[in-house]
Amino acid sequence: MSTTDDTRFWDRGARKYARGAVADPAGYERTLDRTRGLLRPNHGVLELGCGTGSTALRLAGGVRRYLATDISTEMIAIAQEKLAAQPVAALALRTATVDELATGAERFDAVLGFNYLHLVRDLPGTLRGIHALLASDGLFVSKTPCLGDMPVPLRLLLLPAIRVARALGKAPHVSVFDTAQLSRRIEAAGFELLATERHGSKCGDPRAFIVARRR
Repeated sequence: MSTTDDTRFWDRGARKYARGAVADPAGYERTLDRTRGLLRPNHGVLELGCGTGSTALRLAGGVRRYLATDISTEMIAIAQEKLAAQPVAALALRTATVDELATGAERFDAVLGFNYLHLVRDLPGTLRGIHALLASDGLFVSKTPCLGDMPVPLRLLLLPAIRVARALGKAPHVSVFDTAQLSRRIEAAGFELLATERHGSKCGDPRAFIVARRR
């Protein structure tokens, strides 16, 4: 499977995804509040893997410019529908990848990636691209399901099921790492770690919230 296969998966499932409820509302609100506290009114912000734009619509009103991107054209189409119904002047939407964005001249004060890093196929390359997209001392804010942090019995049940679903085309690429491994990879890409927190509100939730600054 390839990135093209992942794009097709998300395009096919976009409408169903949009109808789904937030799995952990308390954890989601904590992430939004924490992120708002890091953003400033003069910031230019890039969100990667924005999905149907729900988070972008919640955060974009507090910054100068907010560009929300996703690899799925269908996800972005749904986000455009939401934006038309709830206009936010600072928010723009685009179908794009990190590699495509990095070839442009624009640099950002903050890059956000929520429930995103475990889905990319080339994590070191993606992190290097994010580093290149940031202005000097810019912030990278991420929240990531670190499946390597799950209790062993649950991992033994879940990971084979994911592999089977991927083989059948019913799941996208998913990388498995723990918070410590992800932190080391972020540092290796040229970042200074500022904060590492757990934002899942449920017992055993493996989602790590990491704030890093471009060195």
